[in-house]
Amino acid sequence: MTDRSERSEPGGTGGDRGLPGAGLVKGLAVTLKTMTRRSTTQQYPDVAPELPPRSRGVIALLEENCTVCMLCARECPDWCIYIDSHKEEVAVPGAARPRQRNVLDKFDIDFSLCMYCGICVEVCPFDALYWSPEFEYSEYDIKDLLHDKDHLGQWMGTVPPPPAHDPNGEPAKEETAAARKAAIPAAPAARPAAPVVRPEPEAGA
Repeated sequence: MTDRSERSEPGGTGGDRGLPGAGLVKGLAVTLKTMTRRSTTQQYPDVAPELPPRSRGVIALLEENCTVCMLCARECPDWCIYIDSHKEEVAVPGAARPRQRNVLDKFDIDFSLCMYCGICVEVCPFDALYWSPEFEYSEYDIKDLLHDKDHLGQWMGTVPPPPAHDPNGEPAKEETAAARKAAIPAAPAARPAAPVVRPEPEAGA
């Protein structure tokens, strides 16, 4: 019959359990090390927190860029974006018929349903939606978390500027197209054709 002290322990030799109370000493060492450190607690709301520059606080709307394509509302997984618009005719000088354009009437985001996934900001093809780091917009009534287009437009003043372009990164498509266009030499202007001089008929012919 094998003695319990001679049984092998996982990861070690049989009967080698280490010094008694070693785990307790290690735990107390961690506690003592933490107690000697300086506290890093920020006194919010008296002291504003240092947030990353591209924090996802609230979504801002640049109404001038919105073309009512409805792409953000269709891609939203929570269906918290509500858009309504109407069409107007715009007379274009020299055109055979007036053109139509969409006019934004309603653009609401219900932040009580929003899960801040950022899909609407990413899929917008005309850069009408931006992330603002502002997060202090809590309300006592859940109905007040429905922000209309005027309220969303006020957050544009808090949107940080875009990060600087990486010098080692690929240039934008617009820059590449402009550089390619500038590198193509202009076609030489066509020379005017020389006038054709017909010989005068001989006398008596």
